[in-house]
Amino acid sequence: MWQHNGTTIKEGNGWKDSNGIQHPPNWHIWTVEDKKAAGLKEVIPETPPDSRLYTWSQNADGTINKTARALADSGSGDTLVLGVKSTLKNEVKTQQGRLLSVTDWAVIRKADKGTAIPSNIQTYRDAIRTKATEMEDAIDGAANTDAIAALFLSYDADQNKSGILYDWPELS
Repeated sequence: MWQHNGTTIKEGNGWKDSNGIQHPPNWHIWTVEDKKAAGLKEVIPETPPDSRLYTWSQNADGTINKTARALADSGSGDTLVLGVKSTLKNEVKTQQGRLLSVTDWAVIRKADKGTAIPSNIQTYRDAIRTKATEMEDAIDGAANTDAIAALFLSYDADQNKSGILYDWPELS
């Protein structure tokens, strides 16, 4: 992102500098030196934080203002506002339900006809429930926003996995 006198200049748009000189829409193909000579300043925007965990806004200079969302619920009744922990636990429950629904046919067939649930399906269903409980317990045990952020599944450059959230077992 480039700015001239605090105003962001968008690629593909012409712009007028403080001397009244109109610059062409293809200014973005100029060299860095030419851009700087024309009074442009490169602004590297900060990476926005996770919106599940923060409310945030970006300043003209690319910096971010962020405020951690409340971890706990607030209010009650019609004015209940779910905190990050409740919201994430609800997401876990929703995903758990979707994953279990894929194999519900085996449970229904068992109830309807008495046909045994295949062992791989029962193992999968039990693993989904166990993993959901682990995720919810980890969410409940997180002391702050950074601890919650560390729970999200991520991979480093060497593809080493960390985090627990949304790392679901697969049906074999």
